Amino acid sequence: MEKPKEYEEGRDRLDDLSNSQIENLIDEWIHSERDRKILKRRLIDGICYEPLAWEMDMSVRAIKNIVYKAEAKLFKHI
Repeated sequence: MEKPKEYEEGRDRLDDLSNSQIENLIDEWIHSERDRKILKRRLIDGICYEPLAWEMDMSVRAIKNIVYKAEAKLFKHI
C-alpha cells in the first residue's frame, strides 16, 4: 500500500525538527494519552514496533495503526 504524498512530505519535514519540537507537536495535536506515549516512544526514542507492542501489551498491527494515524494527524501541522 502506497502512502499519500502528504504523508511522505510530513515525514521529510519531521527530520528537520529537534526531539523537543517533535515532543511539543505531539503534546499539542495528539489528544489520547496512550497514542502520545506510543508516538513519542516511536519517533523520539526510536523503538521498533515489536518491542513497543510488547511494552504496551498490544498487537504489532494495533501499534502500526496507531502510529500511522497519529503521524498523519501530526504531519498536517508541520
